Amino acid sequence: MEVNFDKYPDGLVPAIVQDNNTLKVLMMGYMNKEALQKTLDGGKVTFYSRSKKRLWTKGEESGNFLELKAIAVDCDQDTLLVKVHPLGPVCHTGTDTCWAEENREENFLNHLEEIVEQRRSASPDESYVASLFKKGINKIAQKVGEEAVEVVIEAKDDNEELFLNESADLLFHYLVLLNAKGYRLKDVSRILQKRHSG
Repeated sequence: MEVNFDKYPDGLVPAIVQDNNTLKVLMMGYMNKEALQKTLDGGKVTFYSRSKKRLWTKGEESGNFLELKAIAVDCDQDTLLVKVHPLGPVCHTGTDTCWAEENREENFLNHLEEIVEQRRSASPDESYVASLFKKGINKIAQKVGEEAVEVVIEAKDDNEELFLNESADLLFHYLVLLNAKGYRLKDVSRILQKRHSG
């Protein structure tokens, strides 16, 4: 990744921070070479603070760190797009973004994926999702199979409520299976889009 830090006299380039999952723009800061290197080395987004005149890791006081997921440089090599997983509100005012926007997916299924991810590390005694992960991939896959059979059975009858509830169960457990395999709905959606355009 080539970044033109010499383009501006202060050696700083804008760094636009975007949530890796929701794609919401969270904030904008500035990075110099040292801030970029520290971000890449430590996995927590670090800026150069123009007011503090030093490197500043976002969350160093609040604990609301920005976990690095990816960095891209623009076509002019003078602006960075930093994709992150925020560990709490991003703005110092306590809001999700510096524009006071709520940082969530517009699609509830994407929000549900985030809940599955969060509950994965919870106590299996307190979370059904965590208990599934503890049992392993075979049990999760088996659960998807069981729910698929239930959907087929209910599809043959005329009970709309039972059919939709079993469909919801299938979709939920499929999200758990995707997560267990290290994928998300967007990965499946990408394949469907490719097939559609092909």
